[in-house]
Amino acid sequence: MKRYNYASLSEFEIQNLVKRNIDPANEVRNIVDDIITEVKQNGDVALINYAKKYDGVELSKLYLDKSELEILAKEVSPIQKAALEIAYNNIYKFHEAQLKSEDKIETMTGVTCWRELRPIEKVGLYIPGGSAVLPSTFLMLGIPAKIAGCQEIIVCSPPQKNGKVNAFIAYVALKLGIDKIYTVGGAQAIAAMAYGTKSITKVDKIFGPGNQFVTKAKTIIQSTTTTAIDMPAGPSEVLVIADETSNPIYLAADLLAQAEHGADSQSILVCTSNSIADDVMIELEKQIFQLLRKEIARKAIDNSYIVIVKNLDEAIQFSNYYAPEHLILATENWEHLTPNIINAGSVFLGNLTPESVGDYASGTNHTLPTSSFAKAYSGVSVDSFVKKVTFQHLSAEGINNIGSTVEVLADLEGLDAHKNAVSVRLK
Repeated sequence: MKRYNYASLSEFEIQNLVKRNIDPANEVRNIVDDIITEVKQNGDVALINYAKKYDGVELSKLYLDKSELEILAKEVSPIQKAALEIAYNNIYKFHEAQLKSEDKIETMTGVTCWRELRPIEKVGLYIPGGSAVLPSTFLMLGIPAKIAGCQEIIVCSPPQKNGKVNAFIAYVALKLGIDKIYTVGGAQAIAAMAYGTKSITKVDKIFGPGNQFVTKAKTIIQSTTTTAIDMPAGPSEVLVIADETSNPIYLAADLLAQAEHGADSQSILVCTSNSIADDVMIELEKQIFQLLRKEIARKAIDNSYIVIVKNLDEAIQFSNYYAPEHLILATENWEHLTPNIINAGSVFLGNLTPESVGDYASGTNHTLPTSSFAKAYSGVSVDSFVKKVTFQHLSAEGINNIGSTVEVLADLEGLDAHKNAVSVRLK
């Protein structure tokens, strides 16, 4: 991992350092544009062709029904079911508390305003397959969708070599009351949910993380269709802040936990001395050889870096520039730092809070903004699956109290029909 001294970096150098997953030659975009066009024009036929091209699978149909999911789910052991049950309950408990009604506000006598929640009717959930199957992502998206009350939930996940999905994804689907999964992956799945095909219903909003192709498809869809997206959520990343109270063994483990997601993941260490960095590098070498996905993790670590800072306040300053998906404050001194965190998807506090707990079972959502989008986006929540509709009601006293104000404002804007809509009521 390359090292940088924060004090010696100019702001321009910092801005270049924190860039990731860029597509300067539009190579990714061009591929994704072609995929979207093909799916838009040829629907299911295109999806079947892409399954053969990208997944190496010849599909006779594009979905698994409830009976097929039930057969697959039988492969899940009692211990695995128990773990999924705990994760389900914790995630449900955390997200259920987000579903809150708001009070009616009387802004002036006789003028009452309020907001009410309405679920997004049709949502699409993209559950990555690729090199790692993620039933945890299914829980993170499916649970808030159910709590919100979405009427139709379309689920797409890449097929495995046998044309099916992982047993754990099948189990989670049944747990959520979802009885169909579409075996479609990549940018083509995003296009199918955005435009609709003979098999797959067009949705109102698409959720879920993915690689650069999935992320690019989501951003293109958002700007060219009526389908919304949750956020740009691409290759995963973590930024770990460490000082002399940190444990190098823990630090290395946290960096590798993120690195094993994919070769394009980033694991950034920001620490207060070179000696901490040295100790972590030693631990990285020890631990990486024990991993099943060591080759993937190695590539990600080689593309990551270390930043040496003078103190923790400087570390937070760099973190806010980077705007990490996951931020770990691996220090006993984390409490005075949290008020200064401006840009982060999800934050893990202290030496005993690994990012893995948020990925699986603490209750918070792990579908988070990446690539600096934490500067403007929040992670997925129940709010992501609802709309907030405003209401207002005026009594006779209300129209009399507010009417002249509206007449004056409409008049100064030159909109006499607006003024008249009030005036006829005052008369």
